[in-house]
Amino acid sequence: MKVILLSDVKSLGKKGEIVNVSDAYARNVLIAKKLGVEANNKNLNDLKLQNRHKERVEEENLKAATELAKKLEDLKVEVKIKTGEGGRTFGSVSTKEISAAAKEQLDLDIDKKKMQLSEPIKSLGMYEVPVRLHAKVTGILRVHVNAE
Repeated sequence: MKVILLSDVKSLGKKGEIVNVSDAYARNVLIAKKLGVEANNKNLNDLKLQNRHKERVEEENLKAATELAKKLEDLKVEVKIKTGEGGRTFGSVSTKEISAAAKEQLDLDIDKKKMQLSEPIKSLGMYEVPVRLHAKVTGILRVHVNAE
């Protein structure tokens, strides 16, 4: 019997896949535990519609991420840090502070976890911070670190 999986089943397949299993396993395990449904014409059509919708949403997310990446290229965020004698800094600038500054200055919600700083910024100057906006899109946010 062919079954459309409604959730991931270990050693059988992932959600949305069509698998061929014995009738007894399908009826007694997959359908009974609501892990799958029989692959009849109605259910196959529903699966096609779900896949199309999923693709359309993914395309829209990719397009929005690409537009945001282009917008980020033109923007700059200024972050202030305390300094002592000779321009030595106290502490560092982390992604949390950059995210807060972007929200305040540019009105952009950028998740701090999506910023890819290899190490915290510990000196004054201009830095380019990669921001992972989508699996296929990475934008660059310029951060200017000033003395407070």
